[in-house]
Amino acid sequence: MRDYFLVDIIIRGGILMWPIMLCSIIGLAVIIERFFALRRADIDTREFMDVMRQLLRQNRIREAIEVCDEAQVPVARIMKAGILKHNRSKEDIREAIEDAGRFEIPRLERYLSALATCSNIAPLLGLLGTVQGLIKAFSQIQLKGGQVKPSDLAEGIGNALITTAAGLTVAIPIIVIYNYFVTRVDGMVLEMEMSSSELIELLTRHHGEREI
Repeated sequence: MRDYFLVDIIIRGGILMWPIMLCSIIGLAVIIERFFALRRADIDTREFMDVMRQLLRQNRIREAIEVCDEAQVPVARIMKAGILKHNRSKEDIREAIEDAGRFEIPRLERYLSALATCSNIAPLLGLLGTVQGLIKAFSQIQLKGGQVKPSDLAEGIGNALITTAAGLTVAIPIIVIYNYFVTRVDGMVLEMEMSSSELIELLTRHHGEREI
């Protein structure tokens, strides 16, 4: 019964309901993919850096690299890029970390632009459906010389209301979840920047002590 009701609403909403539904499907797919991707990419950065700090202070470079390989998260890959340059200058270490960061950050932000596009397009499609429905209603008024019954306007007004409601129903949760993802990615990027700065100081300090 519910399936029939949903199909009936889509049909009554008109052709613009299909791209709105497409936005909802794309948005849902991106949300599911990003949820699990960011969950896999997340790590207790403080605990990870405690381990790295201990290993690097003991000059256990190989073990530090192995820990990064086992973690398989963005911050670990960035740390590994810097550690591999542990015997180089501070500028070389920073450049290696920045290069790794330029590769990792877009991976965290992947598909978020598609999510933002869906959240922007859905209400616009709903608005377009509203205009389309009103055009139908006024066409009926013109066709019948103003002598219309409520039932004559029902189809056009129904199109207008259904598409508007559908566009907003799709867009509102997508916007909320998009902002959540952006905030989460920004937090992860900030943690990576802080960890990178600490790593640079650890490696350059260790390199300087070893030269002395």
